[in-house]
Amino acid sequence: MRAALDIMAAQWRSKMNDTASKPGRSARESAGQLIMIRFPGTVLDDDTAQFLRDNHIRAVCLFRQNMVDAAQLSKLTADLRAVMGPHALIGIDQEGGAVVRATWLPAPPAAMSLGASNDLGLACAVGAAVARGIRSLGFNWNFAPVLDLNNNPANPVIGERSFGSDPQRATELALAWMEGSLAEGVACCVKHFPGHGDTHVDSHRDLPTVDKPRDALDALELAPFKAAQRAPAMMSAHIVYPALDVEHPATLSRKILTDLLRTEWDYRGVIITDGMDMHAIAGRYGVGNAAVQALAAGADMVMALGNRNTQEETLAALTAALSAAEEGSHLDHAGITARLARLDALATAYPCAADRYLTEAEDQSLMAAAWRRGLTVSGNPQPLADGAKVRLLACANAAGDGVSEAGLPASAVAAMLARRYDLELVTFDDAESFDWSTLPADGRTVILASTTRARYGARARQSWRPDLHLALWNPFQTLDIAAPALISYGFADPALDAVADWLAGTQAAEGRIPLASVASMVFRT
Repeated sequence: MRAALDIMAAQWRSKMNDTASKPGRSARESAGQLIMIRFPGTVLDDDTAQFLRDNHIRAVCLFRQNMVDAAQLSKLTADLRAVMGPHALIGIDQEGGAVVRATWLPAPPAAMSLGASNDLGLACAVGAAVARGIRSLGFNWNFAPVLDLNNNPANPVIGERSFGSDPQRATELALAWMEGSLAEGVACCVKHFPGHGDTHVDSHRDLPTVDKPRDALDALELAPFKAAQRAPAMMSAHIVYPALDVEHPATLSRKILTDLLRTEWDYRGVIITDGMDMHAIAGRYGVGNAAVQALAAGADMVMALGNRNTQEETLAALTAALSAAEEGSHLDHAGITARLARLDALATAYPCAADRYLTEAEDQSLMAAAWRRGLTVSGNPQPLADGAKVRLLACANAAGDGVSEAGLPASAVAAMLARRYDLELVTFDDAESFDWSTLPADGRTVILASTTRARYGARARQSWRPDLHLALWNPFQTLDIAAPALISYGFADPALDAVADWLAGTQAAEGRIPLASVASMVFRT
């Protein structure tokens, strides 16, 4: 990893000279080079291709809506490279667990599952396998790993995406994951600086605040990011930290992105914003104005996801700001040249070109084993005998939460259990409206399968009493339900296979939950 980043630093110095001497770069061209966009569809249509060319856009982020299978996606990324050129940056959120986009690749365990297994070598191997898979499809930039410390049980968006709550061990595991990825030629973007772990508001929906003194931030939230200064890229969070900047969220804060990250810590990698279409930013500042503020604060690239209209608004605002920038201002020629050079160096160090995927079978086996290593129990849950009479309670159609894109339907859990047990399925649409007393007392073993990230409300906490709780997504849900539990940290196929084998008594659960707020509790059984 160190050698690759040393090369990137040397390339950045070279690109500074090349970029500074490039004649005739217009403000519009620079603006296009400083944004990342998304677009709908599974092919690069003529209109989108022309939009990329006309605006000199070199970076896109792809989501499930852009993906069908390996052949389709490989062609799409190849077409994008042909249009965007040799310094193309094609990004993806392939974190693991519920946050994956290319779902047919070997399914990586969630970060917290790796925290539960607590094995640096395994974390590195998983990061490397993720990189091999997405690089074979033409990606060169992965927005992972998550460095947030999930020390707030009410956090609605991080949960199992975090490696844990202990700053030292979570950092070691995350950076091992990153080292594996970099060794396989895929740049990582650690996130969400300065830390999204201790929030109770999702920045996709509103603007959170983490109101702690600086020494507390240094000890927890900031520690992983300070240790990751050699990461190729870092993503800013749309969160206000009054101890660092009482007025601006980190994405728009020069005190945070420049004074802290660049000057105090001497970070030299790429700084990219989180999606500027998120309500924390777009709903308060407007996408165009916010894009200008983010670059002035010190960001190198603005993630202008949204739609074509908001992307046009962003380009227009940046073009106007760059055209009007005076020497010595935060957006002057020297500053923009440095930003472009860092982005060029990233693309050069991690070139965008598809490779053959020669290790898919081995990576499938690795991921399956990794999911099994993370299985965790709380209380004293017991396996079930073959043919046992089981009543499964689960949310009928568990929706995604915007980050994960999809949840786990009750039918999938039922199919897993029906292979071995006499199963009755009971579903609910809203946990708070479900009356537990309607379940018959007929001797069936009642299993609650939690298949969403959302915590349970007061009614479920007070009255639901299953015999066994399968926490298949958010481990903090074990704090809500008074029952012995099996925690998988995710619901990918190999995770469900591991759960099924544990229920059959053929799989151990040796993980240890890496959350102080949960591990310290005496579980109610």
